[in-house]
Amino acid sequence: MLPLLLALQSGTVDPGPVYSGLAKQLDVRIPRFEETAKIDGALDEPVWSRAAVLTGFSQYRPVDGRPADDSTAVLVWYAGDAIYFGIRAYEAHGHVVRATLADRDNIDADDRIEILLDTYLDHRRAVMFAVNPLGVQEDGVWSDGVGAGAAGGPSAGGRFDATINLNPDYVYESRGHVTDWGYEVEVRIPFKSLRYQSGDPQDWGIQIVRETQHSGYEATWTPAVRANASFLIQSGRLVGLTALHRGLVLDLTPEFTTKVDGAPAPPGYDYRGTPEAAGNLRWGVTQNLSLTATAHPDFSQVEADIGQVTLNERFALFYPEKRPFFLEGLEQFDTPNQLIYTRRIVQPVFGAKLAGKVGGLGIAYLSAVDNQDQSATGANPIYNLLRLRRDLGPSSTIGLAYTDRIDGDAYNRVLGVDARVVWRNVWFSSVQLAGSWTRDPTASGAGKLWQVVFGDRTGRAYGNHFELLGIEQSFQDTSGFVNRTDIVAGRTFNRFSWYGRPGALVEQLTAIVQFTPIWKYEDFGHLRATLEDTLQNFWVANLRGGWQTVLTLSLDHFGFDPAAYAGYQVGATAFVVPHDLYHLPGTSFTVNTPSRVLTFSGTVAYGATPLFAEASEGRQVTVATVAALRPTPSLRIEARLVHQRLTRARDGSRFSTANIPRLKLEYQLARAVFVRYVGQYFAQDQVALEDPRTGQPLSVNGTPAAPQITNDFRNDLLFSYKPTPGTVLFLGYGSSLTETDAFQFHELSRTADGFFLKLSYLFRM
Repeated sequence: MLPLLLALQSGTVDPGPVYSGLAKQLDVRIPRFEETAKIDGALDEPVWSRAAVLTGFSQYRPVDGRPADDSTAVLVWYAGDAIYFGIRAYEAHGHVVRATLADRDNIDADDRIEILLDTYLDHRRAVMFAVNPLGVQEDGVWSDGVGAGAAGGPSAGGRFDATINLNPDYVYESRGHVTDWGYEVEVRIPFKSLRYQSGDPQDWGIQIVRETQHSGYEATWTPAVRANASFLIQSGRLVGLTALHRGLVLDLTPEFTTKVDGAPAPPGYDYRGTPEAAGNLRWGVTQNLSLTATAHPDFSQVEADIGQVTLNERFALFYPEKRPFFLEGLEQFDTPNQLIYTRRIVQPVFGAKLAGKVGGLGIAYLSAVDNQDQSATGANPIYNLLRLRRDLGPSSTIGLAYTDRIDGDAYNRVLGVDARVVWRNVWFSSVQLAGSWTRDPTASGAGKLWQVVFGDRTGRAYGNHFELLGIEQSFQDTSGFVNRTDIVAGRTFNRFSWYGRPGALVEQLTAIVQFTPIWKYEDFGHLRATLEDTLQNFWVANLRGGWQTVLTLSLDHFGFDPAAYAGYQVGATAFVVPHDLYHLPGTSFTVNTPSRVLTFSGTVAYGATPLFAEASEGRQVTVATVAALRPTPSLRIEARLVHQRLTRARDGSRFSTANIPRLKLEYQLARAVFVRYVGQYFAQDQVALEDPRTGQPLSVNGTPAAPQITNDFRNDLLFSYKPTPGTVLFLGYGSSLTETDAFQFHELSRTADGFFLKLSYLFRM
């Protein structure tokens, strides 16, 4: 890292934020006009000359507190039924504006403006409306302070200040165009698309964020600094909004789907399918609360999950929610430790959600009846999920979560409370306590989960985090995602950040030292040795022009739990679990390029690792790459590859190999129309298990541990027409194939395929 340190130019390290000359606007009283403006991307109507003007942007990332490189002017006014924004983003570096014709929520590689509206002025969540220079939309919810840890966290280099959920889709208008001096965009957001306070007049929080791709810089309208536990509390305010007319909010979306699914059926191949009617209803009960209901929702348009290596994994892998009904308002069900995980509801017959905020109390409730096929008792599983969160002071909260899954006479219930307290602006502490009660034929009883974050400091030059998480072996949550029990896990890290002067090669350098010990639950109280622990050191460098590199060094210790190998045998002899593995070194290097016509991200990792399947020591090589090519504004090509090879340390013999290439081709015929192909090959193989001492074959529960081979090829083709959220036409085909030898492609056999058609139309009343 010496060259990077020298690149900071010794003696010229940035001393800290400088605000001289920056605008200090915090409160803005925007004008109200009983007029309309045609949203065509040109700010040429007289009403725009009378709008309030937001200027004086400053840099936020990678170095906070500096004046922005390029000037931005945002014009704002409102009418009785909508709020209007006009954007003039000036670019002084030539014709470098990045703008593509993309599908909704697919503009992260473009220049863009993000409008954050904190309509409850609670500094916890804001609705985000983003546009690229052509007016293509990206929208979602910004949830403050629930990211990877304000001190930097293990996902160093990503967002440390919030989680951005891009899944909700709101109805709003936007158009824009690129100019010789930058770009210009018009935006109209109807009040029907928002939930807000019931008072009159009222104040809203507002922040405007500008992302510039050629430099990798992010600028904000009101000055925002890293040394704060809340990003939204640093926003400005729109004050004195009065007589807002939302009207009746009733969205009805009938759906028609027809699917034809194919599967092998001796002596040939059989296709079966039936048409089905479905629908969604959204009712704005009040300005604060909305009710959403669905019947027989169709999820066929969702593409396959990105492949993850499953060999040498001891616990279930997490896959994010993608299904439209569950995505809307999903952020309001957020809890520490994922007590609510909607993918547990596999194929609902009926579902309903109530979500919103009354005063300082956030309310989210979901009830669903799942398909009978997901039952162990022959009944329809019923889910009830409740999340309440109460604001305390400017940024602190207290919350409650309750989940209930009933399957015939069996049930699983979880009740949890949590609190998060922000103190002295840059610190927060939190606590969570949860209990589970289960009754089923195999395991009945109660269990506890607890977590304490003693302190998390968000400083500009220094940050830290200290926490403990304990989960009893008897704790179960069939409505959440808790993939490991019977542990107490600690996590502590310290972050140190240095900032280069303007123009330096290294604009920001961050070092993070993290230690993660894990004890068996019963051992923690007796101060016994850890079951495993990891010491990691991250070096993250943000370079001039938007480049980023990450170097990770690690030293691991792993133990093998004898209970996990109770059924193992070597011949007729019981398997003896080897001793712990200590001082296992590892390293990885990642490089991320800035957004250009060709964008690349790649990670190479090598290290010593446990081979859990046979309780031995191994060596692991991992290569993960993503390349995105955008040769025209309409064409996007993305290629991913994950390669992992595990070998045995004792003799260098191969233990397992995984290769997962994935290709996505997307062509945008028009703003509302695209064609997409996704192809993914999932090839994994593991050799027969051997005793690490003698090399003799292992048996598991009396059966020889034979090799495992998977060679699956998945293809998905989709035509999509989405003029507005809710109004869609999807026409697609998906197929799953397999073969004996990987990547041969001449003996592929279909295991399943299907055609689907979906039509839906949004009736907004």
